[in-house]
Amino acid sequence: MQQKLATVGTRLWPDIAKTVPDTRQYPSGVAYVDGTYTTISEAKISVLDWGFLHSDATYDTAHVWNGRFFRLDLHLNRFFGGLEKLRMSIPYNRKQVAEIMHTCVGLSGHQAAYVEVICTRGSSPTFSRDPRQAINRFMVFAVPFGSVANKEQLERGLRVAVSDIVRIPPKSVDPSIKNYHWLDLVRGLYDAYEQGAETALIRDTDGNIAEGPGFNVFTVKGGRLSTPGYSVLPGITRQTVFDICGILGFEYRAEAISLETLLGADEVFITSTAGGVMPVTQVNGQAIGNGNVGIVTEEIMKVYWDRHEHPDWSSPVEYPDS
Repeated sequence: MQQKLATVGTRLWPDIAKTVPDTRQYPSGVAYVDGTYTTISEAKISVLDWGFLHSDATYDTAHVWNGRFFRLDLHLNRFFGGLEKLRMSIPYNRKQVAEIMHTCVGLSGHQAAYVEVICTRGSSPTFSRDPRQAINRFMVFAVPFGSVANKEQLERGLRVAVSDIVRIPPKSVDPSIKNYHWLDLVRGLYDAYEQGAETALIRDTDGNIAEGPGFNVFTVKGGRLSTPGYSVLPGITRQTVFDICGILGFEYRAEAISLETLLGADEVFITSTAGGVMPVTQVNGQAIGNGNVGIVTEEIMKVYWDRHEHPDWSSPVEYPDS
């Protein structure tokens, strides 16, 4: 697909906004691949890319709410940190990556969007096994915002099951590098489904609670918050909850959380860019606290969404018709 440019105000926009993707297979959205803006249905990756063949990639996912990116700087920090640790490089600096992300959202027209920025190892022209010969590949896409929990689950709280599946240990894969190594998490999900739960938590190598598929977990006991500190991705929403605790005056700590501690909590909630702060009211079929969404969870949820309008934590997206 050729990239056409249209002038809107003082800015040049790729003229693809009116292209309709194949909604039978793909959500409505816009991607940036190989220097070109295109529809999601036309965004492709080679079967020889190490990102596909070996999960050799790093990525980050930001979200847009009411036309504003939320905490984009923190997401870019983590993405560029992952690139450095994996010895990958892209031909763009932070400002340029942010501009591409903004443009994908602007072209998509979505006021609420899930925006993923990705770098794969790529592939070598000779199909070499030497990763140093691979040409790294950069891409971005923006699709409609999706949440781990739906409206009903947010109101009544999620039903979670703890699987005995063990998270890939930090000595094998650095969890601070956001990655696509999800087979442990997917196995945990199937364990949860078989127990009638809606999502899963899996364990660390010490048998304590680690994290779930794309989210961190918090417990509340006596007004103090705890979250696992080992074998977990340091989530941006997790950090945001730390920051909100500072605003509200709640004590918090990253520490080991056993299954017994989880089940004995007054409140439990999970955190993810895909949904924010989401209550959990049942674990392994047992009610947490009184079985209702807790007051601390509700207070943190409210501040979390209120802060989406705060200029220190969010930035507006420019849309072609604005």
